[in-house]
Amino acid sequence: MEKLNTGLSEENRFGAVSILHHLLADEFVLYTKTRKYHWNVTGMHFKSLHEMFEKHYKDLEEKIDDVAERVRALGYFAMGTLQQFSELTRLEEHVDEDGNAEVMVQNLVKDHETIIAYLRKNLETVIEKYHDAGTSDFITGIMKDHEKMAWMLRAYSE
Repeated sequence: MEKLNTGLSEENRFGAVSILHHLLADEFVLYTKTRKYHWNVTGMHFKSLHEMFEKHYKDLEEKIDDVAERVRALGYFAMGTLQQFSELTRLEEHVDEDGNAEVMVQNLVKDHETIIAYLRKNLETVIEKYHDAGTSDFITGIMKDHEKMAWMLRAYSE
């Protein structure tokens, strides 16, 4: 942790970083799952889903970097081990899958919605408890991106 003089107390920065570390874990697990689905999707909609999953995992890869950089901007080191991600994520991994496109889409929608709900809940905490408007604005943007990806996936299922 670095000493900063940005108007946020160390306690408030630590609180915001804790939220960001959970988000980082979720983003990494969702990235990994989306990439796995990109590799393994089968069925009539293979091409369109293969391409959409690729776009999504590339977007998620950028988000992972952005979240880690936000942690660094707050003066802390970003976590980055698979063990840490596994301990902090709220998302489930799905090990035994057969490439069923519909199940993949449903799993991804559920994961995006989990992240959206987490971010929506923590927007108030970040601004009211930790007084960190920068992180609040940051996670609002991330939330909007997840809303769009979830919408695209739901549209596929309808």
